[in-house]
Amino acid sequence: MADSPASLNSVFDGASPLKDRYDPIRLTSENLVPIFELPLARKVLGDDASDNEAVAKLARADISYTEFVAGKARSLQQTANDGLTLEQTQSQILHLGLAALFAFLQSNVTGPPLDFNPAEVALPAPLRSDKATMRTVREKIIRDLSIDGEAAYKLTPNAELFSIAKAILVDASIEGPIVSKTARMRVNFLHQKMLSEVTSTLQELIYKDLDELAKAELNADEKGRFLLERSLVHTHHGFDAKARSDIEQSAKVRQFEFALTGKMGKRTKFQERDTSQLVVLAKSADDRPDAAKSSGPEKLDLNDDTLLESISFSENSNQTSVSVQEELSPALTSVDANNQPILNPVDSALLLALVSAITNTSPENGLTREETAPYATRVLEGGSSNWQIYTQALLVRSRVEGFRSRTVERSVLQMQALVDQVLADTATNDSAAQQPSAEPSTFLPRPEKSESAPAADRLEYIWLLNFSTRWDLEAELAKRWVDLGGLRTALEIYERLQLWAEVALCYAATEREEKAKSIVRRQLYHASGPDEDDESEPFDGPERSPLPAEAPRLFCILGDIDKDEKMYERAWEVSGQRYARAQRSLARHYLTLTPPELEKAEAAYRKSLQINRLNHGAWFALGCVQLELQRWDDAVDSFTFTVQLDDTDGEAWSNLAVAMLRISTPEPTPNTMVSETVEGESPTEIDPYKRQREALAALQRAAQLKNNDARVWDNVLTVAAAIPPPATPFREVIAAQKRVVELLGSKKGEKCIDLPILGMLIDFMVTTFDYDSLFIPSEDHDSAPVVRTGTIPGQILSLIDDKIVPLITHSSILWLLVSRVEYWRNRPFRALEAHEKAWRATVAASVQGAFQMGDEKPWLDVVRATEKLVRDGYARYGPMDREDQKVEGDAEAEMVAKDWRFKARSAVRGILGKGKDFWEDSDGWNRLKELQAEVTGN
Repeated sequence: MADSPASLNSVFDGASPLKDRYDPIRLTSENLVPIFELPLARKVLGDDASDNEAVAKLARADISYTEFVAGKARSLQQTANDGLTLEQTQSQILHLGLAALFAFLQSNVTGPPLDFNPAEVALPAPLRSDKATMRTVREKIIRDLSIDGEAAYKLTPNAELFSIAKAILVDASIEGPIVSKTARMRVNFLHQKMLSEVTSTLQELIYKDLDELAKAELNADEKGRFLLERSLVHTHHGFDAKARSDIEQSAKVRQFEFALTGKMGKRTKFQERDTSQLVVLAKSADDRPDAAKSSGPEKLDLNDDTLLESISFSENSNQTSVSVQEELSPALTSVDANNQPILNPVDSALLLALVSAITNTSPENGLTREETAPYATRVLEGGSSNWQIYTQALLVRSRVEGFRSRTVERSVLQMQALVDQVLADTATNDSAAQQPSAEPSTFLPRPEKSESAPAADRLEYIWLLNFSTRWDLEAELAKRWVDLGGLRTALEIYERLQLWAEVALCYAATEREEKAKSIVRRQLYHASGPDEDDESEPFDGPERSPLPAEAPRLFCILGDIDKDEKMYERAWEVSGQRYARAQRSLARHYLTLTPPELEKAEAAYRKSLQINRLNHGAWFALGCVQLELQRWDDAVDSFTFTVQLDDTDGEAWSNLAVAMLRISTPEPTPNTMVSETVEGESPTEIDPYKRQREALAALQRAAQLKNNDARVWDNVLTVAAAIPPPATPFREVIAAQKRVVELLGSKKGEKCIDLPILGMLIDFMVTTFDYDSLFIPSEDHDSAPVVRTGTIPGQILSLIDDKIVPLITHSSILWLLVSRVEYWRNRPFRALEAHEKAWRATVAASVQGAFQMGDEKPWLDVVRATEKLVRDGYARYGPMDREDQKVEGDAEAEMVAKDWRFKARSAVRGILGKGKDFWEDSDGWNRLKELQAEVTGN
């Protein structure tokens, strides 16, 4: 909200605010009422005598107030009115919508209390003359806010203000000006936040406007704000990677420098030596040393017997900083961690948005909480020049501290203080307003008036904050009490707010399911007996008419408790087949049956996705069901959409690869190796392994995201090796086998090595490459030759030397593979050593079965191993020259094994001696006798 008119007159002085600029309009509490009292505004709001019949229908709740106002606005802004030009008419209607929006935010999010009665300025006189009529109108307004079966809070205060804003800024919005798109997007996003769950209907509208705004020509300040605001929309919808990207771009555009770093300091009162502490160093581009800190809600002290109120950094900490993210810039290096400069409010909001983007991904991860806490601390301890931003920072810190035993008490008390502040600041003087019947209990004294700020300051950066409405904030506090075991306190809050679904879930979580069912049924059904107010009455009568707006959710809760698919079907029905969660719950129910009804589950997931196509979890679950049904093409489509929504889902990438591999493709033949060609063009070769390569790409993305998951890396290894040489992606095979060894080698040893794949690698290397041609040229003739590490053979050799050989213990096959490699490397001595180890491994593994129990299979294994040792080992390598010697002059080179015949005879004689009792005159025995004759020459 960059530009603010000096007065109401300047808003309508003939200069239209409908400029191609992002967010140029800012209204203050002083000029809200005058806007509502404009003659044109009264016509839009139905105070025209010609609207008496429509107003009467509104009083009976026969028509929607939002549609009524939208129709009036559309009609009036098409022509000039009361001496106004068309442009001025549109300007005044736009300002009316914005005034209603700001007033709604002030009365439900930021405060301070409105100094006027919303109903008196917003509703036609006939509607506000009777409290019962006004209540009926408001109930209709709130019910009409339901979208796709998701309901708004039924006691939303001053709902008529939001209804006017939505009617003018969304339903009757003028196409073209950027400010109109901005306002429409914000109203839709606020509407989204007011619902119990995200709906795709609103999501698509929000992102449509965001895409248009992204194309607009904005200056640097506006671009930075837009990116920051869009990141909050991404965060709310679960697109954390996109949110982080927008935050980083916003900081770059604003030239805002910040870094999470480590500096030496003390965190506890008894710490004698400094240790590295996480801290966020931040400096705004428009740094103003004389900027004043604003007042804000009370920041509660920790009052812990061990922890300091804040980290005390050592005076020379600048010399010992270690950046967690990257090298510190000169500007950040000079920042004193104990006394950082006040940030620009937008930059403070950016740090808080980053916390939301991080914690939205993995809020239960301890390391993540340690990482996020310094961002909120930077805003609080560095001070903020805006009251609302400081309030948001307190809330963010409270959320982060709720997971640590030493800070959990302050976390809850701070949130309670903030709730008390918000409730006091958003109180309404409308006695007919829909609001909780009882005042909330408080733990702390009511905030002082000095702990406040004017509405203009509070609303100035509201769209750059991940704000909560007053009822959502109270519900969050109640959930915090549930987490701490304070069930009674939480129930008091939920019951006062009349959040009956949350009340029921509280009871269900404590295994009081009958109580939970009773509470839900009370909202949906009439009592069996005459007394509706008697809680002991069973509510087994007919359904209420009309059902509450949140009925679809309540029916689903009943279905969850009773595991009753009829309740899910009823939720789907009463929502007009728009409540996607009902079908998702139904699908999960089908999957829990024995056996699971996969066909029905798939159909249910498909129905849910027809309503909410952007639900990442539903697409993933649908893909898994289709894998079970062996519908590979459908599974590919589902997982493709899953990773499009969230390309950081490693499991989805892995499953996508599985589905790709299962799709049947014809075997490649010479006739299918080239595609059909256009006359005059050369034929194009078809990759017969395209499907495998696509699956491999998906698996590599999964491995990138789940780098420590050995199962994923093993899949990468298998798929890459399934493409036969020479098309095999050898680098991927080598990298995957190396990573599997790193992850499983300490637990599984040599068993984590894929023998056929390693054999394929070695076979390709020794049959394709000449070892002598792989050396790096060197002028030092005394140094040992080095194979080029960047080559395929170099990588295979590195894998064998560094990863494979250290793991080998009992595998004769691995030693034989090593022997083959050593021979290829012109190292016959080591090749023979490996052969001997292979033989010993076979004998050791077969001792019990072959020589003690008389099993023929292990005996024949020993026979074959001995034959291989003598013929392929001793007889082949023994007479060769050793590689590790220098021969000068006419000296004769030393053989690998001068006594190879003796060693061969000894090996055969030893096996014959061990096998005499069981195997004399057997086929294996005779083969060894023949081998012995070969060696001795007899």
